[in-house]
Amino acid sequence: MTEPHPIVSRAQWTTARQQLLAREKELTVLRERIAEQRRELPWVRVDEPYSFEGPRGTLTLADSFAGRSQLVVYHFMFRPDWEQGCKSCSFWADSFNGVVDHLAQRDVTFVAISRAPLAKLSAFARRLGWTFPWLSSFACDFNRDFGVTLDPEQLASGRAVYNYAPAKGSQPELPGISVFYRDASGAVFHTYSCYSRGIDALNTAYGYLDLVPKGRDEAGLPYPMAWVKHRDQYER
Repeated sequence: MTEPHPIVSRAQWTTARQQLLAREKELTVLRERIAEQRRELPWVRVDEPYSFEGPRGTLTLADSFAGRSQLVVYHFMFRPDWEQGCKSCSFWADSFNGVVDHLAQRDVTFVAISRAPLAKLSAFARRLGWTFPWLSSFACDFNRDFGVTLDPEQLASGRAVYNYAPAKGSQPELPGISVFYRDASGAVFHTYSCYSRGIDALNTAYGYLDLVPKGRDEAGLPYPMAWVKHRDQYER
């Protein structure tokens, strides 16, 4: 917004707003249709039990459903050798606390899963006041199997895949969201995963920034989220 913005009468503004509203409604209908197609995707049975560490001890992927039939996993970037979690994933995670109970009312359990040991996850959660369930996959290949931990050798050779495409040049730890279903017999199925810009819709702050005059205001930055810091590191 470097050039003067058009200034009009309220009536002219209302006309322009109604025109945009028509486009927004088209987007809403399209989004609902895509959500239907997402639910219609075929499933893949998950036979590997996996083993996670949580505040109450060791549990399997099936245990992580906490008695519900649907599970949403946020793949939080936190490598075992890091002392704090990814600042960008933290940007997403700052909105997790409030949704956990609401999702539970619709038969959905929400958890974050990271490769770092549980002690590091717990300390970082306390630092930022997070109470959402957070599990450590330190002892299993869950992150690799679901496409968010990439092999450095495969990255170097161009054979690594992220977001269903070659990932050469990417870093070995990346974000994503995966969804699972558990049927009455206890069988677990992978129903959906999204990565990269696919997780944008789950970022509450970006939703608000997309409403304001400057938008995300990231065009002149070295990379889109260069401005993001851990919430307790911003100047007040």
